[in-house]
Amino acid sequence: MRIEEINREAVEPFVKDDAEDPVIIAFWHSRLLMMPFLCRRNRVAMLISRHRDGELISQAVRFFPVDSIRGSTTRGGAQALRELLKAMNKGCHVAITPDGPRGPRNVAQLGGPVLASRTGRPIVPLTFGASKKKIFNSWDRFLFPYPFSRGVFIWGDPIWVSPGESPAVIEEKREILESRLNHITTQADHYFDR
Repeated sequence: MRIEEINREAVEPFVKDDAEDPVIIAFWHSRLLMMPFLCRRNRVAMLISRHRDGELISQAVRFFPVDSIRGSTTRGGAQALRELLKAMNKGCHVAITPDGPRGPRNVAQLGGPVLASRTGRPIVPLTFGASKKKIFNSWDRFLFPYPFSRGVFIWGDPIWVSPGESPAVIEEKREILESRLNHITTQADHYFDR
């Protein structure tokens, strides 16, 4: 595939090869397939559910510099949060799907803003689109890009959550994350329309 990246300059200080401080990369579950391709240089710990489909994903990402942390909002969430914090303390970026593992689709849960509040590190929204693709009839409408199509990664502006924020502010940041992810995903879905 020929790949483009849009708005990388907004996140370059955080995701460049020699970046010292980790970030929380957030993308919708439906865009999961292509995300490990951005992890070729930086070590990333990816939150992957303990469900059956999570096992397949965990096996697939072994071919990339990606460490699997197993857990979700429905199973093993507290343990997974501790492991994500540990990974970030070691300087590792973390990747999450805020609408996984079972949805609702494109609705962010609180985990990303809570993790950002605990670490003081930003959430960086990211999405992917393709010129030719199959959209599966699954709960997340999983996107599979066809070989030899064109692809685009679109970065959203970082979202900061100060340590010790109130539940109301955490909810506000959750809404911002959801809105930004939906905005850039719509952009990616229509990027090749012209």
